[in-house]
Amino acid sequence: MNSVSEPTVNRRFIQALTDGDAVEEVYLVVEKQLRANRNGNLFLQLELRDRTGTIGARLWNASESIFRAFEAGDFVLAKGKVQLFQGALQLILTGITRVAPERIDLANFLPHTDQDVSKLYERLRTLLRKVSNPHLRALAESFLMDEQFTQAFCRAPAGVRNHHAYVGGLLEHVVTMLEAADRLAPLYPELDRDLFLMGVFLHDIGKVRELTYDRTFGYSDEGQLIGHLVQGVEMVNEMVVQATKLTGEPFPQELLLRLKHLIVSHHGTHEFGSPRLPMTPEAIALHYLDNFDAKLHTFTRDIREDGNTSNAWTPFNQSLQRRLFKGGPKVEYEENGDLD
Repeated sequence: MNSVSEPTVNRRFIQALTDGDAVEEVYLVVEKQLRANRNGNLFLQLELRDRTGTIGARLWNASESIFRAFEAGDFVLAKGKVQLFQGALQLILTGITRVAPERIDLANFLPHTDQDVSKLYERLRTLLRKVSNPHLRALAESFLMDEQFTQAFCRAPAGVRNHHAYVGGLLEHVVTMLEAADRLAPLYPELDRDLFLMGVFLHDIGKVRELTYDRTFGYSDEGQLIGHLVQGVEMVNEMVVQATKLTGEPFPQELLLRLKHLIVSHHGTHEFGSPRLPMTPEAIALHYLDNFDAKLHTFTRDIREDGNTSNAWTPFNQSLQRRLFKGGPKVEYEENGDLD
């Protein structure tokens, strides 16, 4: 299979596709499988992506040679037709050709936050300046003074698939949570406000090492073997050395333990990856705030991005184990409130 160059004009983004559209466009291969139907005939099943979303694709009457002609993470020119199947759009392929990566504009393929990253980062700094504990404040400054960390933190997604899975997603997720924590803390005076805010800032920092996000979103070897909870604790241990230099005093051991506990327990339960359950007020508050922001983001994203306007329900979401209600046509009422 020969490679070709990416077309440069009139790009057809996935979010704009509708049932029946003919397609000849370049997409990024996220996943690929070679499968057999009940008659034993091979077909290629793909997940394709651009910066606006993903779409499933199938090539019937495939072969081993077609399957081996490109890999996940490659760009392909996909030819076919969009089809509505079981409430979701899919692309039925008639041809697929690998595209030369050096001719690709990567901005078309990695989804980005809709918000201004520089403004998000300034808001992050402003909120962290509200931390009054000198040791926690110095720890925050140590992270923010590390240019390599801040560049990665501003670019990393918060996840590969589920929530805030786009460039800048981690920063957006953390700033939203910090805004919420800043408003919630005065309502719960039993919470250590400074510790709560720092827990929000640091709970997912390990994702800058766990995830890869240059061409497509995935996991580093370290991320697969260790995971972002442990990586986050390691990063705190590294930065505590710098924070101690800034204050000229040892970092309080109990404060450090409480901060690390926030990181390792924020998933809330053992089955969701937390090696420890939340055992402090700040830890349980962080867990529920993180879960709230992630779940609400997933709900609103699925409803907003579902292109099937003929159905009041989204396709089944495997991670949520449910479909979501988008709503039907608006009912018109007369001025007296009676139905027409």
